[in-house]
Amino acid sequence: MVVIVGGGTAGITVAARLLRAGLREVTVVDPADTHHYQPLWTLVGGGRAPMRESARPQASVMPKGVTWVRRAAVSIDPEARHVRLDDGTDLHYDQVVVCPGIQLDWDAVPGMTESFAGTASSNYSPDLAPRTWELIRGTRRGTAVFAMPSGPIKCAGAPQKIAYLAADHWREQGVLRDIDVHLVLPTPTLFGVPEFAEVLAGVVRRYGITAHFSSEVTEVRGDEVVINGTTTLPYTMAHLVPPQSAPDWIKSGPLAAASGYVDVDKHTLRHVRYPEVFALGDAGSTPNSKTGAAIREQAPVLVANLLAARRGAEPTARYGGYASCPLTTARRRMLLAEFDYTMRPTPSIPMINTIRERADMWYLKRHGLPFLYWNLMLRGRA
Repeated sequence: MVVIVGGGTAGITVAARLLRAGLREVTVVDPADTHHYQPLWTLVGGGRAPMRESARPQASVMPKGVTWVRRAAVSIDPEARHVRLDDGTDLHYDQVVVCPGIQLDWDAVPGMTESFAGTASSNYSPDLAPRTWELIRGTRRGTAVFAMPSGPIKCAGAPQKIAYLAADHWREQGVLRDIDVHLVLPTPTLFGVPEFAEVLAGVVRRYGITAHFSSEVTEVRGDEVVINGTTTLPYTMAHLVPPQSAPDWIKSGPLAAASGYVDVDKHTLRHVRYPEVFALGDAGSTPNSKTGAAIREQAPVLVANLLAARRGAEPTARYGGYASCPLTTARRRMLLAEFDYTMRPTPSIPMINTIRERADMWYLKRHGLPFLYWNLMLRGRA
């Protein structure tokens, strides 16, 4: 039996692909009642999509034919080959796919959680994303702060996307000149791929945004953020993102690398010490950007290698680190950043120059990618 820990994007996609490959003993462990298409939350926060479009009942996306265990995993014993559930029972596996997602450490920044009762919000929570739009729409003057934490996070472009959506809205409303917009980034540049960083530098100039590089919010005190432990910056509204990590039970268990994430080979997605263990998505140690597009490329590789292992063969399929980041640079334009482990542009759409802002890419983000997700990816067809 193959046990899949996690029923998010990675878990559902892998389960669907295993069923299509003819495997019948597939179990998905996940307690959630609702499945979220999280990339839409940035558009919700930017006033460009309704929250209701981002959620569907988990039962509606669970592949027909899998066994769905509606519990949470709390540990994995790779020696005994079992998954311990939160009710104390164990599930035995022949192979296990570990994809519980990433943990949002809201309390890691003092004062952040409390700030959401005031004039701060975060698109990283479905409860808060609509509030982001309320704050943006209600801001007519003052200082706006958009911040990103250090370390791996899911959709690393999201902290920037909402800043650009907000600034473009304020431009349309004629109030951008009255708002001092700040972007706080832990990185030395706007993006790790120079070609995309250059385009984003133009976007920042266009909106008059002040970028703080190699910086992060280390504390929130009332209506001001503390940057790098020394500089305070008052704000009228703020969009804040919590630091993120592998789930605590992964970090403390035998599957973890030094980083805390599941220790897999970055090409085969097989665990480096336990051959029955595979991982993909946000909880894996692969050094790619943590995006849904990465999962779309990882899933067929993992399934091919898992099936090879079941036949007693060595895994030969390889993941090259592909990820994409659809960066909304305006309310009707988007930059599609595609890259891999080489950190060079790897465009996937023939005859279209995606290394620039495009209106057609906006429609891909708003309508094309959600259709692909619900109708093809989660069904193991893309």
